[in-house]
Amino acid sequence: MADLTVPSAGESINEVFIGTWLKKEGESVAVDEPVVEVETDKATLEIPSPVAGVVKKIMKAAGESAAIGEVIAQIEEGAEAAKSEPEAEAKEAPKAEPQAQAETEGPIMPAAQRLIDEHKLEASKIQGTGPGGRVLKEDVQSYLDKGSKSETTESKSETKEAKAPAQTPEPVGERQEETVPMSPLRRTIARRLVEAQQTAALLTTFNEIDMSAVMELRNDYKDAFEKRYGIRLGFMSFFVKAAVDALKLVPEINAEIRENSIVYKNYYDIAVAVSTPKGLVTPVIRNAERLSFAELESTIADFGKRAQASKLTPDELTGGTFTISNGGVFGSLMSTPIVNPPQSGVLGMHSIQERPVALNGQVVIRPMMYVALSYDHRIVDGRGAVTFLKRIKDAVESPARMLIEI
Repeated sequence: MADLTVPSAGESINEVFIGTWLKKEGESVAVDEPVVEVETDKATLEIPSPVAGVVKKIMKAAGESAAIGEVIAQIEEGAEAAKSEPEAEAKEAPKAEPQAQAETEGPIMPAAQRLIDEHKLEASKIQGTGPGGRVLKEDVQSYLDKGSKSETTESKSETKEAKAPAQTPEPVGERQEETVPMSPLRRTIARRLVEAQQTAALLTTFNEIDMSAVMELRNDYKDAFEKRYGIRLGFMSFFVKAAVDALKLVPEINAEIRENSIVYKNYYDIAVAVSTPKGLVTPVIRNAERLSFAELESTIADFGKRAQASKLTPDELTGGTFTISNGGVFGSLMSTPIVNPPQSGVLGMHSIQERPVALNGQVVIRPMMYVALSYDHRIVDGRGAVTFLKRIKDAVESPARMLIEI
């Protein structure tokens, strides 16, 4: 019998939460075939089987926590899954009649069953309108109302002098609440956002960027770029390049506070915010200052694709000296992003909108984007923040300067 244990999931991670069991008890599994998905506060990981055999026992249900190294399942090595076809055929005949009845009537929801029991109704007479013919509480209430109206009509025909019954208000849909446990990722996001607000002196400054030049450059070269590198040329690579340039000019935004010291970093690990079904994650582009536009775009595209499939590794989600978040992809016009500790700054990009602006004494229409820099005022002063954003603006509005580094 082989034990399936929780492997190390990265530095400082002591426990995981069981996600989806990919194999059930009694099912066969091959060597290195994924058996279960587990969630950490940073990523979703698959745990493969150490041997070929049959899943004998599952010890942790979905949603439960498990410590690193804990046994969560047992696999019987070399065994084969039991054949269930003869059993299924033997059970099929006696179950045929109940199944046919279930298909005709459909299952009854708990709230509907309580109402049926309360009024001593025959469930077979109630037509279900829910998915798969399910009998809902509204269906039972409608059945009762029809019966009440029928009785009232008969009463009226028998006794003309009888007073009209009080009008019963139409039943409304059942008011429901659903309690869902927070995922490990969402709990970590919540904890870190509160931590940032409580431990740092956060401040945000804004500027706006005329995107005309970078949009024109992108349109001129996007086809050739994609043909050569097999990846689309987006705006994020321009902003990563511009951010690295600005961080070199204002090094305190690429630094962090450790106790009573300021640690300046001569490398630029840029975290880019990526949305996933479970929440926002920030995979890190290591040594972004050394990468070309094509390498940046390829890395960002890969992050986005693997983030949707929960395939990012814990190492890819740790570290980072500065973060860029693009709320513009969701339509955000302006926002104040929150710094991800222990970083000292985060750049927020927003939607590109055509707006009238003054240029050389004339009012012209330009594609404009608001940008925001949230920073830790303990280490970054207002002058440095404004200088940083102005450098971003200058670099994006004149993208050629990023190539000749002026």
